[in-house]
Amino acid sequence: MRNYLLPTIAVIAFFLTQPQTTRAQSQQTAQAQSPQTAPTQRPLDSLVPVRGFCIDAPRPAGVDSFVHFINEELAPRKVNTLLLLVDYHYQFKTHPELTDSFALSNADAKKIVKACTRNNIRIIPQINLLGHQGWEQHPGKLLQAYPEFDETPWVPNPEHYVWPNADNLYCRSYCPLHPKLHEVLFAVIDELCDAFESNAFHGGMDEVFYLAEAKCPRCGGQDPALIFANEVRAIHDHLAQKGREFWIWGDRLIDGKTTGIGLWEASYNNSWRAIDLIPKDVVICDWHYERPDKTAVYFAMKGFRVVTCPWRNSESGIAQVDDLVRFRDGSTKEMKPRFYGIVETTWSQTRLFLNGFYGIGQTGTTRPNTAWKCFRDVYQHIGSLGN
Repeated sequence: MRNYLLPTIAVIAFFLTQPQTTRAQSQQTAQAQSPQTAPTQRPLDSLVPVRGFCIDAPRPAGVDSFVHFINEELAPRKVNTLLLLVDYHYQFKTHPELTDSFALSNADAKKIVKACTRNNIRIIPQINLLGHQGWEQHPGKLLQAYPEFDETPWVPNPEHYVWPNADNLYCRSYCPLHPKLHEVLFAVIDELCDAFESNAFHGGMDEVFYLAEAKCPRCGGQDPALIFANEVRAIHDHLAQKGREFWIWGDRLIDGKTTGIGLWEASYNNSWRAIDLIPKDVVICDWHYERPDKTAVYFAMKGFRVVTCPWRNSESGIAQVDDLVRFRDGSTKEMKPRFYGIVETTWSQTRLFLNGFYGIGQTGTTRPNTAWKCFRDVYQHIGSLGN
């Protein structure tokens, strides 16, 4: 089988084998190398073009608190991109059967749009596509409404979920070759982008374990890389017709076996070969949460714009910011704009994140690694580098 990684794997291997720095060493390096030692700092837009924040969409009762957070916390930190994980928590008119519980109304969406517009923050809504069609033993809204879209309908929902399991069930996938699928998906994607007045859409597409399964009557036995790439292209092309960008998580485009990065952060079912088959204007969200792996170089060398995504490890997140600035400063004019920025992720309900951020209801010992601490630390560091 042809190895599509050979042109770049030596570079990635070099970066991945470099010793990790401590947070103090990272800050010292930044002070030595960053423009803050110069009399005049460079604009942040030249250092970190995308300064993002990723969070679940709030429930309707929490919209006003979330708008307050946008005005009082995101805007002062010069966050310019809000990646909003909506999924089916919106009151869809095109397909009301897909509206999940605690769904936002159009009026709720417009409150968020108004706050973001006032603060020059771009909204990118997300619906999880391909994988993550539910969670563990619970099918999600799409497969509840359209069970015929399920890639693996023969896999039972266990009464008590455990991992690992004999069926390799982590999250279900839809079959991208079902003839009725895109008619449904494109309608809700368009409606969500219209509601949030967005010129970009995030489709998730991460952690896809079920793909081109042998027993599927449509895609069974086909090349997983081709199936993955064709689904990316189908969604990309639909969005492009309306002048919208397509963003995805990057883990399924990394060869897990070659890099040793692992089952969740990289692919073990050969979907990674799709990296040479998808449009180059897809924006890659490259997530590594505990170790700042340098895979942004890999994506940039393949021609993609890439944003690096920390979560709850401040030391790693700060190192990722420093890597971004260093990669941009040390790149050719062709490569530099591909190192696109940073998106801080949260992975909790909005209410829980805000409670943690503001210290509401917390007792006992403070946890050392939290999304709200990492958010503060990463953006304090970004703020120290430019203006």
